[in-house]
Amino acid sequence: MIRRTAPVFILLLLLGLISLASESGWAYREYFTPQQKEQLAKVQTVMVEAIALTDKGAVNARPFADIASQGLGELGYAVVTDESKPHDAVFKVKCEQRKTWEGTTSMGGDADLPDSPSRIWKGPACQMSYVLGSMQIKWQKEVRTSFEDAVDAAKKANVADPGDYAMEQLKELLGRYDFPLLLAAEWGHADRLLKVLDTQGTSQLRKLKVISLLGALMSDEALPMLKEALKDKDLAKEAAVALGNIGRDGIPLLINILKTSNQIELQAAAAKGLGQVGGLHGDPAIVPPLLEKLQDPKTDWAVLTEVAWALGKLPDKRSIDPLYALDKKLQAIRDPDNLVLKKLKEAVFWAIKQCDTWDQYS
Repeated sequence: MIRRTAPVFILLLLLGLISLASESGWAYREYFTPQQKEQLAKVQTVMVEAIALTDKGAVNARPFADIASQGLGELGYAVVTDESKPHDAVFKVKCEQRKTWEGTTSMGGDADLPDSPSRIWKGPACQMSYVLGSMQIKWQKEVRTSFEDAVDAAKKANVADPGDYAMEQLKELLGRYDFPLLLAAEWGHADRLLKVLDTQGTSQLRKLKVISLLGALMSDEALPMLKEALKDKDLAKEAAVALGNIGRDGIPLLINILKTSNQIELQAAAAKGLGQVGGLHGDPAIVPPLLEKLQDPKTDWAVLTEVAWALGKLPDKRSIDPLYALDKKLQAIRDPDNLVLKKLKEAVFWAIKQCDTWDQYS
């Protein structure tokens, strides 16, 4: 056996902590200083700054500023467009027919999300960012058209001016993009997100987005609303996962869902939520109910998969034998085309590696 040295063990530990932080803390940056966090918490008035560029040069950016102002206003922010007027932060929108390259982007975190700026995209795009005081924050979002060549796309659509066509398409995309919710989460404004969730007429899709953001924020304020969302079959799954991010207070609810729900998707979401809260807070209370589900022969494979992932996030010696027993049963099943089975085997294998560490670092 090759003996791992202490420095290697420390490196592996650090990599694990970095991975966990990138998964759970993307919405409210830990790189903010206490003073900056205080500034963000007090953001009320936002200055909107917009610019629009086509191959012919700058064009009227007012429509983009109006879209940004309306979206922020719906969340209760006061909006100004004159930099001489008092404001707490600056929200910038830059829309281009042909996006200019601005250098390489960072790796991991938001850089891997679909709405993050793409270094290789050269077609029409709107980039969004914000400034706090004199500091340009590393928060960037981007919406892109379905076409990269505006000239060719305009010709196919029988539109004379490619620049006008690109700007019209970008206006539509920006109007549909929920950047105000992302900003409110980035700034830690759970109260504004909760108001959206509680507003009559908010679409189910938007409610799901809000619940997901509240979970990422780990806001205690969200707990009562998430409990209520569990009663809605269309929101319950996302609410269960979000509860796992909020903290130990959600454990009894998640355990109850895991034990009593007759919906497979909701059971799986509860198991995932328990894994998140266990990984974040190291609470061993999640282990017994997860093991009970793991050893229940009636448990659906999709649920077992999430249970295995959850057990791996909080390594416990009690999990080792049950995981090995399940692995033995699964290896006896030969069905290479069964994707559900494949995912379950992967989850169990990973959980075993996390839990059975007796000789890994000796």
